[in-house]
Amino acid sequence: MDIYGHVNNVQYLSFFDTAVNGWYVANGLLDPRTSSEVFLVVETGCHYFSELTFPSTVFAGLRIEKLGSSSVVFRIGLFAGKEHETAAHGRFVHVLVERESRRPVRIPDTARGILSSLMA
Repeated sequence: MDIYGHVNNVQYLSFFDTAVNGWYVANGLLDPRTSSEVFLVVETGCHYFSELTFPSTVFAGLRIEKLGSSSVVFRIGLFAGKEHETAAHGRFVHVLVERESRRPVRIPDTARGILSSLMA
């Protein structure tokens, strides 16, 4: 909560990051500690529709808008508690890079198949 009595806007980006990376881990696409390749955020954005407040539980819905050769564009919806309308929509663009060099690499076909399960 911030001085205005709601979850501060910067926290929404943290929710997006947690939702996307949690999905990667749950689907076997990433081990943040040991994977030789990692996804890095290259662009993000948020549209706010209603306030999130403590102690509401926040839920995230994910879909993939675009799957490129080394990039993924996620759309994220944040929901407060049992609300059916989103409190915010986010856009997260990730690029798969080699951990050491930080140079983009092609998303492997196996990962591409898993990612495409979230295509709109």
